[in-house]
Amino acid sequence: MANSLSARKRARQSERNRRQNASQRSHVRTAIKQVQRAIDAGDKAAAEAAFKAAVPAIDRSVVKGIMPKNTAARQKSRLNDHIRNM
Repeated sequence: MANSLSARKRARQSERNRRQNASQRSHVRTAIKQVQRAIDAGDKAAAEAAFKAAVPAIDRSVVKGIMPKNTAARQKSRLNDHIRNM
């Protein structure tokens, strides 16, 4: 357990940031899964709509430092390839 005042404050900040990061990460994963479900169902219109909603969420996670930019680019590219190949 943190003993000094600054260490206690840092522990509080770390916990708050961990919760925010987990929430953002969950939001991105949910958006990606919605695109995948639409692709698996064969509904191209729904997949495109879900993809358009997922891209800003993915980009936001990069800006906030939750996901590396190359990972985000790879995920967007793969989802887009799946949609184009439908």
